[in-house]
Amino acid sequence: MIRISVDVMGGDFGPEVVIPGAAKALERHPDVTFLLFGQQERCLPILAQFPKLKEKSTFHHCEVSVTMDEKPSQALRRGRYVSSMWRSIEAVKSGQADVAVSAGNTGALMAMAKFCLRTMATIERPAIAAIWPTLSGESIVLDVGAGIGADAQQLLDFAVMGGAMARALFEIEKPMVGLLNVGVEEIKGQEEVKEAGRLIREAGLDTIDYYGFVEGDDLGKGTVDVVVTEGFTGNIALKTAEGTAKQIAEYLRSAMSRTWMAKLGYILAKGAFDRLREKMDPRKVNGGVFLGLNGIVIKSHGGTDAEGFAAALDVGYDMARNGLTQKIENDLKKYHARHPSPAGPEAA
Repeated sequence: MIRISVDVMGGDFGPEVVIPGAAKALERHPDVTFLLFGQQERCLPILAQFPKLKEKSTFHHCEVSVTMDEKPSQALRRGRYVSSMWRSIEAVKSGQADVAVSAGNTGALMAMAKFCLRTMATIERPAIAAIWPTLSGESIVLDVGAGIGADAQQLLDFAVMGGAMARALFEIEKPMVGLLNVGVEEIKGQEEVKEAGRLIREAGLDTIDYYGFVEGDDLGKGTVDVVVTEGFTGNIALKTAEGTAKQIAEYLRSAMSRTWMAKLGYILAKGAFDRLREKMDPRKVNGGVFLGLNGIVIKSHGGTDAEGFAAALDVGYDMARNGLTQKIENDLKKYHARHPSPAGPEAA
């Protein structure tokens, strides 16, 4: 039985999207139970429309909800201990839930998750990992916005955590990992990236297979299973990819409606266009995973619909079922056992 705690008030639409999304996820995963946190006057009438979900859920009333435009510091002061966002994360800390999912304010969610769950002992900075559709299937890209910049050791940590996530999500025994760079040659790129490449090569990790440097076009090709970068670059890459997908969809929609011949061609090729739409649908890969915390937290896109939120719940289910946190802890222990801190074990 997988237990998922949900911030029902999170996102642009709150319970109107979150509750139907949870109902969809329950259809796919009957072994799930939900802990729902939100304002009862808004949530309970909607929850009543989904009797199967209501039966598999425990609802917890929360007067406070974090708005999408609140600053992280403000959200912490106002919503710590009492908001639906905080209490959904706290359920993971207390062991009541295996994973928390929210579509709320990203900065506030990361601040609360760090404050409540804390980072793993040897992790300086958590990362947000995104699932990326590719020509060969899917890959993982991190960090896509948890922080700005990263030094070589932090990039190595991202590689270890991303590899553990690939094993949990894709069930790959030894994922291929690449460092995003401006070229594949070893002499190119920032010093932090080149140093990270050296550290990963010399680490002797038996949980990942280090590919080397990859470039921007490798993201869509699926050259590697995990692409490692720092948060500023990763977030720009993510938003660019989302915008490009929407642009291509609009081009196709415009071209298919221009003439009657084009409309006829669309009808004849509708099956192919449906498969293309399915492949490019950002809702299918919704759900950023916060890595490096003592617990699993999933961030759904704030503007998604019920199908998209269900996809984020699917990710949370897979991460919990396959023991993501334990895999990361084990991989980090293996690395630090081989490469102890110069200051001794206490420093770790």
